[in-house]
Amino acid sequence: MPRRKSLFVVLEGPDKSGKSTQARLLVEALAALGRPVLHTREPGGAGVAEAIRKVLLDPKLKVSPVAELFLYEASRAQHTEEILRPALEAGKVVVCERYTLSTDVYQGLARGLGLKTTGTLNRIATGELAPGLTIVIDVPDSEFHRRDRKRALDRLERENAAFKRRVRAGYRRLARSAPKTMLLDGTRDADDLHREILRRVERRLA
Repeated sequence: MPRRKSLFVVLEGPDKSGKSTQARLLVEALAALGRPVLHTREPGGAGVAEAIRKVLLDPKLKVSPVAELFLYEASRAQHTEEILRPALEAGKVVVCERYTLSTDVYQGLARGLGLKTTGTLNRIATGELAPGLTIVIDVPDSEFHRRDRKRALDRLERENAAFKRRVRAGYRRLARSAPKTMLLDGTRDADDLHREILRRVERRLA
């Protein structure tokens, strides 16, 4: 019996861009098509990584940019080893909310630590495991204030408007140059956006 083709799909974008909604819709659609699929996220996705996530996003904590970067990479190293590689080796489609591009944007550009630094640590943490497709959902930073905010904001979501503008600009800049990466308009109807994402993924799986 032929081995199932695996695919590593990453959904990226600023906070409140709709990544979680689109990830859920994509996972449900792939499962309905009979594809073995895993839905995961960063930071987190595994026991140790989820514990680090709580520290990273705790609004009561003050975390320096360098410490923040190393915490993200520690979480990613565990997640890659424990979750991502085994799932891909098993022939699954892995749908992950955030990956290395987030670190390049948030810590490399928005925090000012530099892409050379984040690139080096990303490669170490992942063992150079790269997505087969990265979809960046682009929304203006004004959407953050318009969209549902019923839950308490985490530490990153509490950043100021200037930081959010740097994040969006960073995503738009890197999405145009990163391999196997596409930038999609996140202000579109959610179902319409989902259909386009599913088409792109199915094309990669064909």
